[in-house]
Amino acid sequence: MSKSMTVVVNGEKRELTGPATALDLLESLELDPRAIAVELNEKIVRRAFLGEALLSDGDRIELVHFVGGG
Repeated sequence: MSKSMTVVVNGEKRELTGPATALDLLESLELDPRAIAVELNEKIVRRAFLGEALLSDGDRIELVHFVGGG
């Protein structure tokens, strides 16, 4: 069953339809999971587990983009 939930992404509230995973969030934001580090409620989510990390109402997510240089 779908339900609406509010999460905080990098300090900004976002409405999501759940159930949703961290990978679903990245896809909805059109972000490449290979170039993003995800922290869910102050814990790093390894890339291999993004599809298993279920989001809940009130969760705090921090997304960090990797930037290459040289």
